[in-house]
Amino acid sequence: MKLISFDYRGKSSYGAIKGDRIIDLGAHFGAALPDLKALIAANRLAEAAGIADAETAPAIALAAVTLLPVIPNPGKIVCVGLNYADHVQETGRTVTESPTLFLRVAESQVAHGDDIVLPAESSRLDYEGEIAIVIGQGGRRISEDDAWSHIAGYACYNDGSLRDWQSATPQWTAGKNFWRTGGFGPWMVTADEIAAGQVMTLVTRLNGVEMQRTTTDRLIHSIPRQIAFISTFTPLSPGDVIVTGTPGGVGAKRQPPVWMKPGDVVEVDVDAIGVLRNGVRTE
Repeated sequence: MKLISFDYRGKSSYGAIKGDRIIDLGAHFGAALPDLKALIAANRLAEAAGIADAETAPAIALAAVTLLPVIPNPGKIVCVGLNYADHVQETGRTVTESPTLFLRVAESQVAHGDDIVLPAESSRLDYEGEIAIVIGQGGRRISEDDAWSHIAGYACYNDGSLRDWQSATPQWTAGKNFWRTGGFGPWMVTADEIAAGQVMTLVTRLNGVEMQRTTTDRLIHSIPRQIAFISTFTPLSPGDVIVTGTPGGVGAKRQPPVWMKPGDVVEVDVDAIGVLRNGVRTE
């Protein structure tokens, strides 16, 4: 099942995609489950799938809605850096024993089809194609053996980064959190459609030119390892997002560097999920 969050006629909702239509699950469940995070927290994805299959909830044309980031209101967005060997190598860093982490805030995200914003304070906007996981069942000190069962679904992510702000200090927070720089979408594919440990292919394209390509079997710290490590120091909650890392080929490390500019189109394509597409504009 492909689940999206959206605005329709001034009201936020969520639903399942059926061809060129959306089965409006938000309208069906009402105030009891007002958003996708609430549906996940209530452990009612299977019920939602039945409603979508039976088409017993209102349907809306997909073209009539404005998409939102998959989870518009995550409690946490935890990003894993330096998690593919070719990216570690191009940055001149070394592989760490534990995952390298940083946080993003919800306001730094945009939906599929929306524009990533290049702020006036920088000209060094870079792409980072990644795979995001959305937590279903929460928990603390989740074991690697149990980790797959804590995933609600998967989405594409573009961890757009302002490299000059990222490198201005030893901490990456500013460069990773400019307003509307991270793409999250186009939808969440529920975990029942992607097998535990299934190898996924990730490709990033800028204006149709392939810039990054990898497969998830090349992750330094696997998805179960990420979940186990993060949940050791903070409880994971339904709707939390983990962004699992970008491969080599980022614009900052090319010769000459390649920066995203207004009018560009960047795509993050994951074979098991779909294609996240964002334009680029100035603020």
